[in-house]
Amino acid sequence: MEVALENKWLYKTKSDEKTIRNLSEQLTIHPVLSDLLIQRGVTNFEEARTFFRPSLEMLHDPFLMKDMDKAVERVLSAIEKKERIMILGDYDVDGTTATALVYKFLFRMYQNIEYYIPDRYAEGYGISFDSIDYAEVNKISLIISLDCGIKAVDKVEYGNSKGIDFIICDHHNPGKKIPPAKAILDPKQKDCNYPDKSLSGCGVGFKLIQALAVRCDLPRESAMESLDLLATSIAADIVPVTGENRILTRFGLEQINNNPSPGIKAMKEIAGNSSKEYTISDVVFKIAPRINSAGRMSSGKKAVEILTATSQKDAITGVQEINYFNETRKDTDRDITKQAIELVRMDADFHKRKTTVLFQPDWHKGVIGIVASRMIEKYYRPTIIFTGKEGILSGSARSVRNFDLYSALEASSEFLIQFGGHMYAAGMTIKEEHLEAFSNKFDEVVSESIREEHLHPCIEIDAELVLKDINKGFYQILKQFAPFGPGNMNPIFLSKGIVVTEFRKLIDKNENEHLKCRVVDPEEADTGFDVIGFGLGRLTADLAEGVMVDLVYHLDENTWNGKTGFQLVAKDLRLSN
Repeated sequence: MEVALENKWLYKTKSDEKTIRNLSEQLTIHPVLSDLLIQRGVTNFEEARTFFRPSLEMLHDPFLMKDMDKAVERVLSAIEKKERIMILGDYDVDGTTATALVYKFLFRMYQNIEYYIPDRYAEGYGISFDSIDYAEVNKISLIISLDCGIKAVDKVEYGNSKGIDFIICDHHNPGKKIPPAKAILDPKQKDCNYPDKSLSGCGVGFKLIQALAVRCDLPRESAMESLDLLATSIAADIVPVTGENRILTRFGLEQINNNPSPGIKAMKEIAGNSSKEYTISDVVFKIAPRINSAGRMSSGKKAVEILTATSQKDAITGVQEINYFNETRKDTDRDITKQAIELVRMDADFHKRKTTVLFQPDWHKGVIGIVASRMIEKYYRPTIIFTGKEGILSGSARSVRNFDLYSALEASSEFLIQFGGHMYAAGMTIKEEHLEAFSNKFDEVVSESIREEHLHPCIEIDAELVLKDINKGFYQILKQFAPFGPGNMNPIFLSKGIVVTEFRKLIDKNENEHLKCRVVDPEEADTGFDVIGFGLGRLTADLAEGVMVDLVYHLDENTWNGKTGFQLVAKDLRLSN
């Protein structure tokens, strides 16, 4: 029987006591909340007001981005000359939301446009030769690529040879050579002075339409009509929820909850409990998988059709179809994960390596990224899952906390046909004959650079909290820290020496085991809270009525039978010393 990996508890350094005290006095808040603010760079009243009251006026001037003037002029020139424009996006959530956002904006100005999503299986990631051939046949002279293109040097050269211009909107790391496009919008370019380097691909597309709105003297609101799509991209692509992303997510979530586009509204309805106020987490687990399933199991174009739908009827019809894809995807990734775990169990040398690299020719290409994430959860090491036939394999990679996967792939790239991605996720293609050599080289590179602490799952604790300090006022301020995400995570608290009562193990329909209990403060017997620990059913073996534990948790609200109360969402617990 395999033992679940034990989490390491890491404690954030507590802020200076004097600074905490001063901020608490200025804001009249609990010192723990002041500490959380200071961790986020907020040290005085004015900074707190900006943090708690972000506004769209705080967004940066889009023309600060390198090549923005060129991009705007080329789009306006195409409109003036009545050229046909193609919006081309990647097939994942970021790419499809970006495509829908830019297409919806431009279509209101100019109707001689269309969108194109490459087929994940026939064409692969990003700009393809097929897409350029399609553009030539259909007399398209300008392609705007979204969430892809920064490394497509040969594709752009091919397009240029056919008289097709490109505007590349991307947020991935550039390669050594930049494509010969008319304009490249990518804040990660070394010579781009745009202040915020962490935009999603959809975010870069948003800056383009924001600039077009400014240049065309359109109302600012015209660029803000699809912030629900932008918030979805930020949530799904796991970019930092700081700076502009935090502002855009805040207002995008407002739209998701109050006035969503037909497509987003239909996805909320089919996910159930559509009246619930959506958080980033809800977007990640309820909306994003359904959008992604279109590209994984069929075509990303179906997702764009839904996201650009103008009637609720059309949106619902499309969502019903991709909801079926999503259910199929769940079954597929569950089966492949079981097979991947079995391959690891059969590998006598697995324990000697610092990486997990697996391949089966019949694994579904659309779910290998999910399977890589599942294997990280189980074995916690940089992971690549490959699939493919006829000698060319596609791989999807995921990393562990604080380890730069992209740099490791760069150092191993001599064996790859191509690769691209981020610090924590990447995709690649390779000849099957080079797989073993690449696997060995990748493990060698990772082994030389990864630290032992990177190979253990960690829970980073923001602050210690006494149960009696949890009240309505505390929680109302804590809620204003949202939206949560990388760079502004939902705070994790530690409460020590609390007493467990009413504990039990719950088993859901998928046979996952969850922990359910109640905890009380031994010094304040009337101070008690319900606890839910998803996937933590194994911990009930250590519990007994009246036992003292140290509990690590998020603070949340739960409504049951019309009553709303506080709930502690457990991340881990240990018996108190």
